[in-house]
Amino acid sequence: MTDPHAQFTADIPYHYDRHLGPFFFEPYARDMAARVAAVRPIGVLEVACGTGILTHALRAAMGHAVQLVATDLNQPMIDHARAKPGGDAIAWHQADGTQLPFPDRSFDVVVSQFGYMFFPDKVAGFREAARVLAPGGRLMFSVWSSLDENPSGSVTHHVLAALFPADPPTFSRVPFAYHDETAIRRDLAAAGFGRVAIERRVVDSEVGSAAGVATGLVRGTPMFHVLTERGADLEAVEREIARRLAEVGGSSPLTIRLDAKIVTAEVE
Repeated sequence: MTDPHAQFTADIPYHYDRHLGPFFFEPYARDMAARVAAVRPIGVLEVACGTGILTHALRAAMGHAVQLVATDLNQPMIDHARAKPGGDAIAWHQADGTQLPFPDRSFDVVVSQFGYMFFPDKVAGFREAARVLAPGGRLMFSVWSSLDENPSGSVTHHVLAALFPADPPTFSRVPFAYHDETAIRRDLAAAGFGRVAIERRVVDSEVGSAAGVATGLVRGTPMFHVLTERGADLEAVEREIARRLAEVGGSSPLTIRLDAKIVTAEVE
């Protein structure tokens, strides 16, 4: 993945972790960490760990006896994750999820939270997960449901489409583009997985303010690069997203439904 718009550089990791983490990712991280811990694994690999929100939840849920390795394509995200308290108890590696630098059959669980939808070649990513899993190992990951089923994503997309009607940025659609269960099952089967289970998980997420989430959406994702290149007034975009979010879930606090799918697949 070489697109500069996919790079989490500059202050993006900070805004991602501070403003988006508590709203979008922490509720699902607690749930996923509990699911992984219930398997009682010896070795766990996290792919696309971002700023370590799930990683640190995994360490807390599993204890320090379990080997925990976390990877991400973007070194600035890893650096931010490693700097958190407890970061020295986790093995961090910069790595492409389609070319993992680990031997065959190295882990009992491969886990990823809202990562695989960004992979240009999802089957290649799943094949690598299958390769590094021990026999009977499990791949566990989450993806967002559709844009229409996630009001916060829909708000962002419509604000950006209104600002740039002739050429709306496409990045706001990407996180919600891999939700078709038939396609997910087909890709997993092509990568060698069987016994696939997909569970819908809906959360009413609450945070302090709509303004904070708007700041995260504008400055805590690669959308920051897109808007900067187009000369957009970032503060004006943030105000408009915050206003629209508040119409849906209130201003302070903000409460909005999040809709995702949790996928579990076993190596055949």
